[in-house]
Amino acid sequence: MKKSKKSKQKSVKKSVRKSMDTKLSKIKKDKSSNEFIICYAADPDMGGGINAIVNDFDSLEHYQSHLENMVKAGDIDILLASVSTMDHVARKKRLFDGSHITAAIRANDTTDVWGIRGGSYTSHAALPFATTTVSEAMYGTLTPKAGQTPDVDLGLYSMTFNNNLETDYMMLEHFKKFRSKAVKQGFRYFLEVFNPNDKGSGVSDSDVGNFVNDHISRLMAGIPDASRPEFIKMPYNGPKAMEDLVKYNSVVVGVLGGPASTSFDTFKLLHESKKYGARLALFGRRIKGVEEPVVFTKLLRKVADSKLSPKDATTAYHDALVDKGIKAQRSFADDMVIHTPALKL
Repeated sequence: MKKSKKSKQKSVKKSVRKSMDTKLSKIKKDKSSNEFIICYAADPDMGGGINAIVNDFDSLEHYQSHLENMVKAGDIDILLASVSTMDHVARKKRLFDGSHITAAIRANDTTDVWGIRGGSYTSHAALPFATTTVSEAMYGTLTPKAGQTPDVDLGLYSMTFNNNLETDYMMLEHFKKFRSKAVKQGFRYFLEVFNPNDKGSGVSDSDVGNFVNDHISRLMAGIPDASRPEFIKMPYNGPKAMEDLVKYNSVVVGVLGGPASTSFDTFKLLHESKKYGARLALFGRRIKGVEEPVVFTKLLRKVADSKLSPKDATTAYHDALVDKGIKAQRSFADDMVIHTPALKL
């Protein structure tokens, strides 16, 4: 029996190769490749709850609509969201069918991301915790049907080391358990390693890059290729720290964005981290909080692909805001200021 034309189109739609996989393959073969992956870290509800969303959007529904626009624009390679949001956009709306963009979820939510109003969790040494499970992340249920195809097969696993034997040991124990479950269920992951969040960690600013690099390299030494993360996400701790890690390890390294900043600071962070070996940028607040996220990300892509300098991208962004009749949050001069400490090294 012949398939209908509609059925054939649907089949073709689902077979689109993801740009993340294509680029990772090229980068792993050639570290000097110009390929660069952009991930929109759109999971703030896993950290700050209501406040993390309504600062820029009036409701979760409005925010999810914004994510749909970002995926349709096509300038990112990965969309990282909470399990509940991904349940909506990937599972119910089928947003990633026929898209080159990979859906990913936050697989754990350590206590240092709990930016709750009235709370002080982020000032304490991070403790491991995960709200979701691997099965729920993949299938939207704890009891998937036999042979069921996962809607999401990639997740972010986060770790923070604080030079504290007890909490760092717990971080590693929980990671080992997660990794074991993930590999057995065919769930891919990428690893996020934050700088110490405890001010009493005893790790100096001048040594934080070495501290994080050594933790990453030490734990990676105990993981065979078959269980390794797809890539590493970490803060940009300056040129030397980035070069040292990229040169030593075969793992692909990416930088996280951290707090919202100026346009030039964001474009510069991507440009500089790529210059010293990073091949991914995972930005959340630096995209979510701008006046026009779709336009901003389009320019971010041009910087990533070496088609625009950070300064030219900032100029182009302000010109686009004028053309659209959107009032800029900052003057051009104020938007050219660098705030990220590591960019001043």
